[in-house]
Amino acid sequence: MADHYEVLGVSREASVDEVKKAYRKLARQLHPDVNPSPEAEEQFKLVTHAYEVLSDPVQRQNYDMGGSSQGGFPGGFGDFGDIFSTFFGGGGQSGPRSRRERGQDALLMLDVELADVIFGIERSIEIDTAVTCEVCAGSCCQPGTSPVRCDICGGSGSIARAVRSLLGNVMTQSPCGSCRGYGTVIAHPCSVCAGQGRVRARRTVTVDVPAGVDTGVRLQVPGAGEAGPAGGSAGDIYFEIRVRSHDVFSRAQDDLLCTLDVSMTDAILGTSTTFEGLDGDIEIEIKPGIQSADVITVKNRGVTKLRGHGRGDLRVGVHVVTPSKLSKKEQELISQFAAGRKAEAPSLAPYQQGIFSKLRGRFF
Repeated sequence: MADHYEVLGVSREASVDEVKKAYRKLARQLHPDVNPSPEAEEQFKLVTHAYEVLSDPVQRQNYDMGGSSQGGFPGGFGDFGDIFSTFFGGGGQSGPRSRRERGQDALLMLDVELADVIFGIERSIEIDTAVTCEVCAGSCCQPGTSPVRCDICGGSGSIARAVRSLLGNVMTQSPCGSCRGYGTVIAHPCSVCAGQGRVRARRTVTVDVPAGVDTGVRLQVPGAGEAGPAGGSAGDIYFEIRVRSHDVFSRAQDDLLCTLDVSMTDAILGTSTTFEGLDGDIEIEIKPGIQSADVITVKNRGVTKLRGHGRGDLRVGVHVVTPSKLSKKEQELISQFAAGRKAEAPSLAPYQQGIFSKLRGRFF
């Protein structure tokens, strides 16, 4: 049996968060919805079992006390339960095991627009998953029939055998090969689900995307994952958010950023303008003499805070556009304007106060 730490690729001193992170990474690669190969399915089962053991403090402590890849004592002796089971027929599984198991969790990517995260949005997603069979209602049996007690083990799920050893004849127990330890046999499997109690189907899942989420945030929808075998409870679905980039606006935590082109004349004389924001029109005032790289802040027009109250701000970076082509009349007017002002030759400004430092510090 593979060592659980090696299966997840973590050290024996790994924290619970490190174990969870390693499991999610592997599950994303090996889940049957993503990788349908039989090898990936078997590896996914190993990864899931390893995570179930190492994420539970009690199970992990019992496993660590063994110290071997078999989960027992060094040398492959197994744990105390295995020893007593081997020599005295006790300490192992008591009674038949249940066919009913919890369904697998799923991790899916969810793309949302930048405008969606300002106030939040409700999304309906269609997924292909396992659902409880409607014909047999998860019983695994053809309607009108029920599981039959195994006539090999008598319903106990295990077989006792006498084994000759150095101590003489001792009794051992092992899972029944006829019923595979369930204690019952499905004599008439459901013709729709082939005795699995679940089928593949397309269903719609509704997820509430709260305001303020950002790329990388994961949202949990309990009970929306795969239905378990034999009517077992459904797993959960985790949606990992990915916010699409916008052509005009970008995001800095709870603030929105954009750049506004201003003509040279408007920068000199000042003006007011209205442009379309992500949540409606935005009106701003451009004061006379505004410079390139100046920032105009519009309060409470950013993203709603994820864990708090209120919204961030909209920060508008100004870009003064100098015309590259002028008509003859325009050139004359500009020349008259320049003649009326004191002539100043271009000169270098200190770097700390120059345009490059202003551009660099426009938003950050």
